[in-house]
Amino acid sequence: MAGDTTPRKMLRILDLIEDSAGPVSTDAMLEQLVFTRSTLYRYLKILTETGLITSLPDAGFTLGPRIAELDYKMRQRDPLLAASQSLMVELAQSEQGVALLCRRYRDRVLCIHQERGKVAFRSNYTRGLARPLFRGAASRIILAHLNAATINRLQAEFSQQFADCGLGATQPEVRATLSRIRRAGWDITEAQVTPGVMGVAAPLLDLRGDILGSLSLTIPVRERGEGEIRRLVERVRFCAAVVRTAIAQE
Repeated sequence: MAGDTTPRKMLRILDLIEDSAGPVSTDAMLEQLVFTRSTLYRYLKILTETGLITSLPDAGFTLGPRIAELDYKMRQRDPLLAASQSLMVELAQSEQGVALLCRRYRDRVLCIHQERGKVAFRSNYTRGLARPLFRGAASRIILAHLNAATINRLQAEFSQQFADCGLGATQPEVRATLSRIRRAGWDITEAQVTPGVMGVAAPLLDLRGDILGSLSLTIPVRERGEGEIRRLVERVRFCAAVVRTAIAQE
């Protein structure tokens, strides 16, 4: 890949291991990354010494223990999570649902925290599991706040999925739909990620209005009046506003 620097090349190794279903051999890396053997071994040594990857005899390389340590420290130090957690507990318990805190990562969305009330279902927004930007309220509210060039690129790559999720069949339709979501300040979907449930999401914005992530509530699908839907929407939006204020005071 033209223009690759040493850090980018090492990140390509991490990406390859991350996306693999199991340990990756050096031969597979050499074939897919097109590095020289000496270059690959040098990078593998650095990544292993830092704990980001680890080797398994006769199997290959997999993610290392440093990843678990970083995840632990993120749980302890992330100001967005710290500002959201108590609100999410109360929201999930009082509404008998699952509260989700999500952030964008590349062209996908990751749940970084989940709080469960007394519910029988399990949300498919599992912590750390990547989800597409176009499916589910927690993702779509983030998508609606991205720039036009990013939205157009994603729509071109996933045009059928965008249409299937009700976002539109063409770029103008998609932009119009996402513009409505952005102006409304919330989104709601049914069974796009987890069967039998609906999601209500609001954006988490910084002081400049840039998107940080989303706060959402997942609850069972049932007959709900317009008043109840509006109450749920306003509650999720209120929680998101409280989080924004708390972050601003950090």
